[in-house]
Amino acid sequence: MSWTSILLAVLFGFAITLAAGALLLRLLPRFQLRQTAYEDAPQTHQSKTGTPTMGGLAILAALIPPLVLFYASDRLGEALVLLVFACAAIGSVDDFLGTRGGRARGLRARTKYLATALVAVVFLRFVATALPHSAGFFPIFSAGTLTIDAPFWLWLTLGTIAITGTVHAVNLTDGLDGLAAGTIIAPLAATFAIAVSYHEFARTSWPVVLLLAIGGCLAFLVYNYHPAKMFMGDTGSLALGALLSGAAILSGEMLLLILIGGVFVAEALSVIVQVAYFKLTRRRILRMSPLHHHFELGGMKEPAVTLRFWTASILCSVVGWAVVR
Repeated sequence: MSWTSILLAVLFGFAITLAAGALLLRLLPRFQLRQTAYEDAPQTHQSKTGTPTMGGLAILAALIPPLVLFYASDRLGEALVLLVFACAAIGSVDDFLGTRGGRARGLRARTKYLATALVAVVFLRFVATALPHSAGFFPIFSAGTLTIDAPFWLWLTLGTIAITGTVHAVNLTDGLDGLAAGTIIAPLAATFAIAVSYHEFARTSWPVVLLLAIGGCLAFLVYNYHPAKMFMGDTGSLALGALLSGAAILSGEMLLLILIGGVFVAEALSVIVQVAYFKLTRRRILRMSPLHHHFELGGMKEPAVTLRFWTASILCSVVGWAVVR
């Protein structure tokens, strides 16, 4: 793709999301789709109660064109967009239930994990029939002359873990104004750069979905940066996690998610470590988890935490791109 095509795709995604966001700002309050702050969140977050949620629908609006255009022309692209919309649907149910009754409770965690894992398996089984592979072995990492392939059963297992883990790690990161939307831009850009460098993708168009999502996230920050006028909710965070992990799998760089998605990995690990340590010692290692709340309770202003996490994400993505390149 030329730089002009890349810029046009990003601008197209930006324009659609910007317009859809303006419309949602009017519609979401009418349907009482407002966020209720978690009871155990920092006290400064209580003022966020009443902010419209499910704003992730604005980003999804930018992905509707490829959903239509890829039909019967790009099986991998169609599968990727359907994965994103399926996870968004799960998130939408969670958001809707969470806005009822004035309490921030939606689907049970185990229900969301099971649902996203099921969607991941369906996606991977379909992709296996169209993804370039050799003798039943699928690529999970490639850097220079080094290529790591895995047999189908292992690729399917790792892929399910990668999608489910990334989806919920991005969801955990969506806890501050602009945090998830801004943090995921660099990993999406790195994944695009890696994907278009593979000769087997020269005749496919699915990487353009990443450009549309980048433009969508940039536009969403207009509404979501501090102080947020609208939250993406699980509708957006689950969708973006699915897009990042699905694209990494399609590009043959599943294991690279650990590096380019380093911020999301850190957020997820902070919760795991916090819970495990507390169960063992009845003490906390962090002031609060996920990790962004630890820094927030340490006295760092919310925008400062967000900007530092954005910077960390950019660094992780640049290193990941450099390793593969």
